Amino acid sequence: MKLIFISGPSGSGKTTLSNKIIKKNKNGYVLSTDNYYKTGLISKIQSKFVKGFFDKRISFNYKLFKKDFDFIYNHGISINYRYYNFEKKTIENILNEKNNITFLIVEGIFAKEFANTLNNQNYYFLEIKTKKNICMKRVIQRDLRERGKDKKQAKNDFLKSWDIYYGKLKSNKIKKIKNKFIIRKKTDIDHIMKKLFN
Repeated sequence: MKLIFISGPSGSGKTTLSNKIIKKNKNGYVLSTDNYYKTGLISKIQSKFVKGFFDKRISFNYKLFKKDFDFIYNHGISINYRYYNFEKKTIENILNEKNNITFLIVEGIFAKEFANTLNNQNYYFLEIKTKKNICMKRVIQRDLRERGKDKKQAKNDFLKSWDIYYGKLKSNKIKKIKNKFIIRKKTDIDHIMKKLFN
């Protein structure tokens, strides 16, 4: 199965790019790390008191994500779609069976860290580079609409997440990636997709 990882800071357009690829290539499936945050009382408490909680590895339910990733990768099918509710701090399991999956997209702020845990280096990696003010505008609109935040909190959370994301890239030892593409505003996405699916 073909593996594609998409990484970038919050609001950079990872989900939009994933959906564009899926729209043109129907046999794909997207696993978003945004839907695999930890739940329960401890998570609710930590999210209130730990600054930038949702941008740090402690918030990510790696075990559950790895379980779903392995199942899809090994069988080419998916049974459930998981959706994380940021206001309730819960994961909803939605029955949504998909068969004949030939490529899997992993997207989210933890995509690069997850890719780094794999022994398999035979994957494509798309790193999105977008201006900070553009990302912030998108995140504020999303957080007001979907995550129950006011504008001030959304802005402060974004600025923290930006620093955490680029701080991790500097401090973490990320394995050298062979098939890496940098995606910018003027990048020809169709040209990239030809390389991915040629």
